[in-house]
Amino acid sequence: MSNFDDIRPYREDEIAAAMQRIAADERFGQLAAFVFPDREVEDVRRMVASLTTIEQFQHEVMNEFNHQVIRRSIEQFSFDGLNRIERERAYLYISNHRDIVLDSSLLQTVLHENGFETTEITFGANLMQGQLIVDIGKSNKMFRVERGATPKEFYRLSLHLSDYIRHTIQEGRSVWIAQRNGRTKDGNDKTDQGIIKMFGMSGTADKISALDELNILPVSVSYEWEPCDVEKALELYQKQTVGEYHKKPGEDIRSIMQGILQPKGRVHFEICPPVDQSELVAFHNHTQNEYHQQVARLIDRRICAHYRLWPNNYIAHDRLYGDTTYRQHYTDEQREAFDRRIATLLEAGRQTIGTALDEDRLVELFLGIYANPVNNKMYD
Repeated sequence: MSNFDDIRPYREDEIAAAMQRIAADERFGQLAAFVFPDREVEDVRRMVASLTTIEQFQHEVMNEFNHQVIRRSIEQFSFDGLNRIERERAYLYISNHRDIVLDSSLLQTVLHENGFETTEITFGANLMQGQLIVDIGKSNKMFRVERGATPKEFYRLSLHLSDYIRHTIQEGRSVWIAQRNGRTKDGNDKTDQGIIKMFGMSGTADKISALDELNILPVSVSYEWEPCDVEKALELYQKQTVGEYHKKPGEDIRSIMQGILQPKGRVHFEICPPVDQSELVAFHNHTQNEYHQQVARLIDRRICAHYRLWPNNYIAHDRLYGDTTYRQHYTDEQREAFDRRIATLLEAGRQTIGTALDEDRLVELFLGIYANPVNNKMYD
């Protein structure tokens, strides 16, 4: 593991010191108040400082954090497909990416509370800012993924990451990774074929075995109210009208907090059927590039087929296309709630863009975030 000291999570012998640092951090009180609102801060501080293992930290702290998210911002939390997981096998969980933290974090509670081992989790280097975040992340089985580099350096980093993922799975520990770099902004859950290429870089066998050995298991997460939906629509709008979008300082952290706190309605996780060797063999005669494309599209079909559609998806689709095809799937009250969300969107657009705002275009982009999953399931 010394080959991966630059990216790996903490080892067990590093947890006690990390817990001491977390408990002593000046922001500890704010964190404790959210995760343990009914306990005195000093009581929580003593508890955290006494933890010495990853399992203790995940069970005592992170699992309770997830339950607070569910209690405060989710009306109904559900999951299915656990029968597709073999307990003795390590998997590469590939998930659609709608929220920076919750896509992976909530899945850990599903696994933990149903007797499965939690996974290691990719964590962007851009988010690992400050000792507190590093300590929490690495104690929670998160490993560092570098962002942005020259082509030569990018190749080296990709190979290093591929080696680590393969090593981890061969050691019997599962890994979670998003299907793409960055959250889906437009509602289209598309796997980056570059990620598929990266997986195979560390393989020493043929291209089929290189992926089959990783036990790829797609995961589909569906939010009734998309985390940061207004902000995603505004980002898309600015990219289309200005041609680029520059993140403001601290924007990632604000997005994390908003994703945690924003009401999300119902949320569903589905463990999809694993990618089978016979499916990979079907692409054997393709070129390397075509092979990566086909595997990426296979994962997309899995995720889209098991994505759970909510009334908001049907409302947006009817509004976007000016018809009533899915009218039976939502009530007047649900449509009115969606209209109120659009009003919030337009107010945010006026404050951000000003008088130059094309309101119709902004609404169209917002509707697409919710309507595209309907199209993807329809044409799968």
